[in-house]
Amino acid sequence: MAMILAVDDETPILELIKNGLQKDGHIVSAYAAAEQVPLDKLGRYDLIILDIMMPGMDGFAFCEKIRSLVDCPILFLTAKTMENDITFGLGLGADDYLTKPFRIAELRARVNAHLRRESRERHTSLIFDKIKLDLSAKELRVDDVPVPLTKSEYLICVYLARNKGQVFSKEQIYEAVFSLDGESDNSTISTHIKNIRAKLSKLDIQPITTVWGIGYRWE
Repeated sequence: MAMILAVDDETPILELIKNGLQKDGHIVSAYAAAEQVPLDKLGRYDLIILDIMMPGMDGFAFCEKIRSLVDCPILFLTAKTMENDITFGLGLGADDYLTKPFRIAELRARVNAHLRRESRERHTSLIFDKIKLDLSAKELRVDDVPVPLTKSEYLICVYLARNKGQVFSKEQIYEAVFSLDGESDNSTISTHIKNIRAKLSKLDIQPITTVWGIGYRWE
């Protein structure tokens, strides 16, 4: 499952993208204009799909604006087929290009190929808005200020952040983080998460939400 942003001024195209990618289990946020996209939420997306020819801010301008804010793949959708347009778009930082009209099966294949590549590359950091998890330094930062997490608290954050959007029970988190039977002492997870929240609340950040009766999720 991945979080995907799609921006296109044609409603039928947005519906096609959303319905097609949801079949692969992805969560799609769809916007009809680049100006509608909340820039402070860009860090949550694993892949971005942009139409080029849109009224107001076009796909090229939006890509140039956000490329320094995100490191996820960006895929252009456009009716333009001229080689110089393709070269220009990729030069702005896009990763791929698909011309309209397109087959939804091809889009799904392109999207999933990029997501597989991303999972293989193993980023050295995970970035979510103001939060950065530095996997090399084993450190969580908010606005570049280190948060004094214990080793266990840090590992819980990394596990949930790597699987953002998914809900995990206390037992699942315990087993994944500590490699032990999740039924041993899952109350430990509740305590760790309570401590994580207390530390992050001082910085007005709360990425971990409770799904009552089920478990926890990184937003």
